[in-house]
Amino acid sequence: MSDSDGADLLLGGRLRLHQAAAGHRAGTDAILLAAAAPRDAQGLLIDAGSGSGAAGLAAALDRPGLRVLLIDREPDAVALATRNLAANGMADRGEARAADLLVASSRRAAGIVDGGAEVVISNPPFLDPGQGRRSPDDARARAHVFDSPDGLDRWVRACTALCAPQGEIFLIHRADRLAELLEALKGRAGGVAVAPIHAKADGDAIRVLLRARKGSRAPLRLRPPLVLHGADGRFTPLAEALHRGEAVVEW
Repeated sequence: MSDSDGADLLLGGRLRLHQAAAGHRAGTDAILLAAAAPRDAQGLLIDAGSGSGAAGLAAALDRPGLRVLLIDREPDAVALATRNLAANGMADRGEARAADLLVASSRRAAGIVDGGAEVVISNPPFLDPGQGRRSPDDARARAHVFDSPDGLDRWVRACTALCAPQGEIFLIHRADRLAELLEALKGRAGGVAVAPIHAKADGDAIRVLLRARKGSRAPLRLRPPLVLHGADGRFTPLAEALHRGEAVVEW
């Protein structure tokens, strides 16, 4: 669904999102990531690798105590994110900046201070170099594939660096990379909660949502699964409510 200005409408039409005609486009992963943040979240939220800003803007829309910083290395994505902040009446609550998340000097050059965010959310690239079929669209490929085999560890390390002491990190990723995510968080954040996401109740998890607190030593918790589709192929009531912005992920 889109409006007369060509913006896609998310969260039941309440969020207007201008996206590139080609390349990566926001969908369920971004909505679930936004819904993972607590309703009462306050302070600075950083969307690390934000693209056009879908997850960060969706999180901030119903959380007036949040300011939002959208970070992406692609100038075109940053331009779209800036446009989307204005389109959703949030230009006074946030900004978008271009920086390579994995390079500390690039973050500093963009004026991004480590340790300043109460909440960091991120949907990291899903693939390592040479893994899977690379998209012929360069922008889409850069959004989905790391530049190096240690990319996921470096990405999680950067997210942790951006987070304030006792701040929280929320990640969504492929379920088969859960072990790598937990290893990357080790010694950096604890109190990890894992919510498996299933396309259908009788299938394996396809994604995991993770919540962690920087500096915590609390034990790992495995949360009940979140099922997206019923036997009829339609969204479950909870998945529908999440997509409309009427529910949050219960941790």
